[in-house]
Amino acid sequence: MQRYSSTLVVLAFCLSPAAAAQDTRTVTEPVIPTFCTKLDAHLTSISDSTYNTLSAADESKLDTDRIQKAIDSCGKGKAVVLQAQGRFNAFVSGPLELREGVTLVVDKGATLFETLDPKVLEISPGSCGIVSKDPGRGCKPLITVSHVSRAGIMGDGVIDGRGGQHILGTTTSAWDLGEQALKDNAGQKVSRLIVTDHADNFTLYRITLRNSPNFHVSYNAGDGFTVWGVKIDTVQRIANTLHPLSRNTDGIDPGNGSKNITITRSFFREGDDNVAIKGGPGGVTNMTVIHNHFYWGHGMSIGSETMEGVSKIRVTDLTLDGTDSGIRIKSMGTKGGLVHDVVYDGICIRNSGRPLDITAAYAANGPVKGNSPPTFRDITLRNVSISGGGKILFDGYDHDHRAQVNLDGVFLTDSMAPDTPYTYTFDNADVVFGPGGSNLQLPAGTDATISGSPTKGTPYSCVDRFVPFPTD
Repeated sequence: MQRYSSTLVVLAFCLSPAAAAQDTRTVTEPVIPTFCTKLDAHLTSISDSTYNTLSAADESKLDTDRIQKAIDSCGKGKAVVLQAQGRFNAFVSGPLELREGVTLVVDKGATLFETLDPKVLEISPGSCGIVSKDPGRGCKPLITVSHVSRAGIMGDGVIDGRGGQHILGTTTSAWDLGEQALKDNAGQKVSRLIVTDHADNFTLYRITLRNSPNFHVSYNAGDGFTVWGVKIDTVQRIANTLHPLSRNTDGIDPGNGSKNITITRSFFREGDDNVAIKGGPGGVTNMTVIHNHFYWGHGMSIGSETMEGVSKIRVTDLTLDGTDSGIRIKSMGTKGGLVHDVVYDGICIRNSGRPLDITAAYAANGPVKGNSPPTFRDITLRNVSISGGGKILFDGYDHDHRAQVNLDGVFLTDSMAPDTPYTYTFDNADVVFGPGGSNLQLPAGTDATISGSPTKGTPYSCVDRFVPFPTD
């Protein structure tokens, strides 16, 4: 088996003071721990022409118990390794729980598949693999990390949630349930791939996460979360088609009292928000997103929950290539609060439907109007280059709850002859043009103000910034 080695590398930001890292930790490249146990695969993955999967005969051969026993008996600071052995390269599991200081490593060439049997994942009898208006999740996550510190999930292998494959005994997938739930105004009771709660100093390193039934990673109420060299690779959602696929498959969602977060050197493509910062109970603060590439998905998002605040966020050296939205802050009157002290610096966006999508009129998760209105202020866009047309929104809530945005070096690089036109929404907002220049031509808007004016400048260079999604 390959022996892992990594050189500690301190994140070198090389930024202006306003764009400096907001994660208060000194973040270094993770190191895969010494192994306490190596588990060999007993199953072989196959292809059904669309997905990697297992034969019907292997679906019931769960590895849950032996993986969980290995985790439970592993000492702090050590790792349980899942490894391929010849033609055997697959594991299949129900719910797993990480323990204090223990890392789960999926080795290169190995895949950990989530079971397709909803009974294995159900929280109560019959609660999983359905559409229901009852409250609650219905299904346990594949991996839970709760009230432990210094746990991790690492390795060059794959964790596959199989969201597009038929739930056992049905002709319906988890993603099909998501579409049914949308039509029925109900909830899809399917699993999430990784859910953490009060998991301080949790690490994801080099792992590939694929095709989660719902969110890939939900990080809540933790202090210290590092995502380094991770790939999220889920099929593209194509709305308004017979099988749109991959609804609600967010990539990384920090929220609910989390702080000190770094996402770096990662590649994400999925069916919803690539990253969604959720300012629910406890809010989110001190987060750095640096040196990343996003592809299909809903972009670099804040919201829709912002009621307890989002602050001290720095997003730097990010490419958004074909995302539905690019830079996105979304909320509404029923889930709004203060979003402030947010800087985007060194951003390349192309072929996005909404390259700048800052709106307090987001309607997907509740009524636009309500008793918890959002306010966005001290939002800075610096060195942002956009091509490919699309909608640009600076859209506040009302006269007292506004969207205040500073533009400093924000350019439409194909503004003279775009293949797709640019359109604007500019309401209840205040835009300040900075010294770096901009060629955005904002309309008069409704209850909107402009300080300064568009000026000439040199657009931020995106030469060699857009790279293919790594599939090796």
